[in-house]
Amino acid sequence: MSAIDVLVPANAVCRLHAVVADRLRENGHDVALVGVDTPAISPTLKNILQMERTVLRVRLNSLLDTLQAPILSPARPDAALRLDLSGGDQQFASPVLAPSFHGCPSLSNAARLLMLGQLPDVDILLDGVNPVAHAAPMVDSRLSIVRGIEDVLARMVTLLVDTAQRYLNDEPAGRVSVGRPSEGERPTSGQMVSAYMLSVVPRQVTGVVKRLAFNLHRWNVSYRFHKGRRVADTGLLAGEAWITLPDDGSRFYADPFPFEWQGRHFIFVEDFRHGGDKAVISMAEVFGDGTATVPRCVLEEPYHLSYPQVFSHDGEIWMLPEGGAGGNLVLYRAGSFPDRWERHEVLISERELYDATVLEHGDRLWLFATQRDGYGSASDTLVVFHAKSLQGPWVPHPANPIRIDRAAARPGGRFVRVGDRIVLPLQDGTDEYGGALGLADVVELDETKVRLTVPVPILSPDKSTYPKIHTLNSSEHLEVIDCISPVLRGGLRRARR
Repeated sequence: MSAIDVLVPANAVCRLHAVVADRLRENGHDVALVGVDTPAISPTLKNILQMERTVLRVRLNSLLDTLQAPILSPARPDAALRLDLSGGDQQFASPVLAPSFHGCPSLSNAARLLMLGQLPDVDILLDGVNPVAHAAPMVDSRLSIVRGIEDVLARMVTLLVDTAQRYLNDEPAGRVSVGRPSEGERPTSGQMVSAYMLSVVPRQVTGVVKRLAFNLHRWNVSYRFHKGRRVADTGLLAGEAWITLPDDGSRFYADPFPFEWQGRHFIFVEDFRHGGDKAVISMAEVFGDGTATVPRCVLEEPYHLSYPQVFSHDGEIWMLPEGGAGGNLVLYRAGSFPDRWERHEVLISERELYDATVLEHGDRLWLFATQRDGYGSASDTLVVFHAKSLQGPWVPHPANPIRIDRAAARPGGRFVRVGDRIVLPLQDGTDEYGGALGLADVVELDETKVRLTVPVPILSPDKSTYPKIHTLNSSEHLEVIDCISPVLRGGLRRARR
């Protein structure tokens, strides 16, 4: 057990500070919240966030919600580590870990970058000088500063708690390469108001107009017989023409996974009906001439399902869909392929895991997934588990989280073997969720190390970066992708005819 002082604004203790302290206590440490005479977040930023919560009707248990009657303790000279969450410029006795938002300790700097349409990174500094860990948080909403700040703070908590634990364990700091963060200055009230009025408000108005005119969150699934040259082999979408899997206009299909069985070709998809609150898993059969059946539902749960990864192992056919909303990672067995699936076993319980992807490598099985760590996005925190058998037990990798990176964490399809290489498609959320996909090589993978290359973007036939691709999968003969495909809403679509 180590004594840790968490330094917080004495008059503005919030849920963020309590979450950090509680997680460190869960790790077995003696943690105290120590009040510091420093201002809380700027009044201007506080007013902007409150205005958004009122006007945009944002309902969330925010990390910035003020705690009533928090228990504060005096500073302890013998503390093994101090975490500075005061946001000020005061100096404290070493060792101190403190977050930096794009080179500035003030959260206002992160907020201003979000207002300008940029995505702030987070560094953890040791004694105010040395960067020891880095994160590039995913921001799911680009039109709400209060939601954007929540995503950034959530991954700051993940990074800070993990870095503190590794520091106290005398483990190597920073599992990703980090450089000296660029210097950032605390923005003035005028700069924040100007950024909000001249950048955020116009984007919000444009967003409202687009949402009224278009169904923006819609996807198309396309497929083709690849004849041995897959996207993973070339890095290009060139080759045979893609065929779109049609829908009836009341739904969309996404997250396609092909599977071949007894000479027949199937595509399993997320099937989401417009206006619904969850998706089911459906299946279509593709024939040799390229035609396909209408997808039909083969698996439904009370919560959202997607990413229907179907694979064979030990003489059985299995499905490991994404069901993060259910709180467990559940394995299904084909009772009667392809239509009947039986809930077989919970592989990993009480974790919100997304797009968990299976790899057989060495003498064991591996799972790569992103984890929603209590708050924030589900698309930026890569975690890995391993097991001797499919049924487990599944052991979390000691290097978790492997990386926190909006452009290189969330799997976008199954692993592909290209010669001696093991390639994993990874989603790139820099522009937006589903905005792009890259291919990364697994360089090292064992019980102590996980290392992947920086993803290389998939290119179009003219070798320009291809945007809006979200999932890539292939079987021996069939290859599938999905892409964002907004469509005009019903009334406007009829008016154009």
